[in-house]
Formats: sequence, C-alpha cells, structure tokens
Amino acid sequence: MSGPALARRHPCDDRRMDPLRRLADRFARLLSGSGPLAAGRGFASGVLALALAGLSLLAVLAFHFPEYLTTPELRRRYPVELLRQLLLATLVLAGSVSLVNAALGRTRWLNGSAFAVVLLAVALGGHRVPVGDFADGTPYLGVDWFVLDLLGSALVFVLLEKLLPLRPDQPVFRADWQTDLGYFTVNHLAVGLLLLVTNALVHAFFGWASYPPLQEAVRSLPGWVELPLLMLVADLAQYWLHRAWHRVPALWRIHAVHHSIDTLDWLAGSRMHLLDMLATRVAVLGIVFVLGFSRWAIDLYIVVVAFHAVLNHANVRLPWGPLRHVLVTPEFHHWHHASDREALDRNFAAHFPFLDRLFGTLHRAPGELPTRYGVLGETLPRGFLRQQWHPFRRPTP
Repeated sequence: MSGPALARRHPCDDRRMDPLRRLADRFARLLSGSGPLAAGRGFASGVLALALAGLSLLAVLAFHFPEYLTTPELRRRYPVELLRQLLLATLVLAGSVSLVNAALGRTRWLNGSAFAVVLLAVALGGHRVPVGDFADGTPYLGVDWFVLDLLGSALVFVLLEKLLPLRPDQPVFRADWQTDLGYFTVNHLAVGLLLLVTNALVHAFFGWASYPPLQEAVRSLPGWVELPLLMLVADLAQYWLHRAWHRVPALWRIHAVHHSIDTLDWLAGSRMHLLDMLATRVAVLGIVFVLGFSRWAIDLYIVVVAFHAVLNHANVRLPWGPLRHVLVTPEFHHWHHASDREALDRNFAAHFPFLDRLFGTLHRAPGELPTRYGVLGETLPRGFLRQQWHPFRRPTP
C-alpha cells in the first residue's frame, strides 16, 4: 500500500524517531495509503491479522457490554455458542498469522501490533466472557452488526472481486476507501438511532393512510406472491424518488454525495448522505407499511435489498445470462454511476431493469464499461463529515 506521506519519507527518518512515534507514524501512513498491498514481506497477511484482531477485540467488548454494544433485534436471535466458537477461531487465526510473521522478521511493527491486540482481547476474556442478565431498552451502538457485517461482506465480496473482477487491475484498497469505511462504520454503529428516526417518520407521514381491509388482503397473499409484489412496489417508489434526487437541483446536491465515488466496489454503496438514506427509507417503507405487507416479508426484503445493493456496487462480473433482463446487475448499476454523458440520469431501478425500459431511462452497452465514475464537473471533498456538510455550502460559481 502506498500514499503521499509514504512516498516522501526517507527510510532513515524512521530511525530518528522514538519507537512510539515511529509506530504511530507507520500506522498513519498505512491508514492514509491506497493501492496494492506489498507481497512477500508479511504485509498483506499482517493487515489481515490486524483487521481480524481488531474485530475480535470489538466482539469481546460487545460480550462484556451487550446492553450498550449490541443490536436488540439481533441479540435475541444469536446462537451464542456458535458466535463464541467463531470468535475463538478468529483470534487463533489472527494470532497465528501475526506471531509467525513476527517470528520470521516479516514487517514486525505491523504483525507485532496485531499480536498485541489479540493478547489484549484474550486478556479481556476472549471467547469465554460470561453474559448474564442485563438491562433492556438502553441506548446502544450496533458494534455487533458492524463486526458481523464487515467480516461477512468482506469475506464474500473481496473474494468475488478477486475471482471474478469487472476491472481486474483494481486493488482492494483503492483510492478513498477510508471515506467509504467511515460511512460503513457510522451506518452500522448508528443503526439504532436510524431505525428510531425512520419508524417515527413513517408513522408520522403515513400512519393516517393505513386501511385495514387492504392490509389484510395483502397479508393473505401466498408468500411466493407477496415477496415479489413487495419488491416491485418498493422498486417503483424508489425509482421515482431516485429520479427526483437526480432532477431536482436541491435534492441532487444531497444525492451527489453518493455519486462522488470515483471507484466502485462492495464498500462504495455505503457512501450516502444521511438525509438521502432517511428520505429513501421513509418513502419506501412508508408505502410498504400502508399496504400492510407481512413482517416476515419485510424482514426478508431488507436482507435481500441490503445484499443486492452491495452486489450492484461491487467490482464483479458474473455470468447473468438472461437474468440480466430481469434483475439489476453490477454492470447495469455501474452505468448509473458513470459520468459518461450518454449514461447520465439513466438506470434508476434498484431491482427490476424493466422499470427503466418502461419509463424511458434504460441505458445498456453490452461488452462495454464506463470510462469514468463520479460527479460530472464537480469534485466533492473527502471524508464523512465534509461530505455531510457539502450540500449546504454555497455553490462556487
């Protein structure tokens, strides 16, 4: 991994620093860098070990403070013993990799740090932390959701992006990955607050429109009809709202945050202004609430839409065949993010591309890829907080 600071520093400079400052400087350069990981020096495996060790430490803290660091909707369903075994396996893997690398003298500062984090997690109880009774209804951060989703998504999609890449030369740590990891972190840690605000707004704006006979009729549908109908209704609502985000100048300044991504991968879909996220969720779930879809269908839809959103931003090329005419694919959605003029304001659908064909906004270019992504004619600042503030700044002439 490389970066501007790393490129400018002379090797002798490291030896003039005290050990703690030298270690802090190395981590600063690591976290600010981008590009391919250096091979053959224990660097890539050290980064993996450090990431697993850090997630394991967060998991141990979640076991210690479940009322403050776990999501109530998830912790009620956890197979606790299975999670303990997963935590143990992760600690063993991170500890083994980092210890072997350090013993062989391979990037010792990185692997030694990873092993130190493993030791800290073990000292705090590791996978054996007891969980007794604890208070419910407390404010919380979704640390458990962050750990599980980051671990699972990275495992699935990084592997897919390496085995079946849309752009083979794109590294895992591409430019500005830090901004999108920041979005991923906030979106997961603040899941409780986002759910609370979303539910309050749905009931405030749509509660008056509920009609019990219609809701009962929808819930009486067979499951194989109800779920596809829910996805279609949600995609119709999302389609027209999405067009509005692009066509109304004041809304576009907010939605442009999502389109400021220059390189698409599995993490890029996390970049979304909080107002954009809340408005879209409230509009879509509000209509779903009014129509009265079953709870199981809504829960399953949320899982499907979350996976589909990550997949559609991912750097993957899958053999979709005729399914590409039925479902939105990464190639389809990548054209939506393109700043090529022929693709601007096209491909708004989230699930079903026939909506774009029906409403005249479809763009397909079989065998071709966008030449560039991002916001045409404008460069947004990097970083979560700067981008949240950007829509409210006075536009520069």
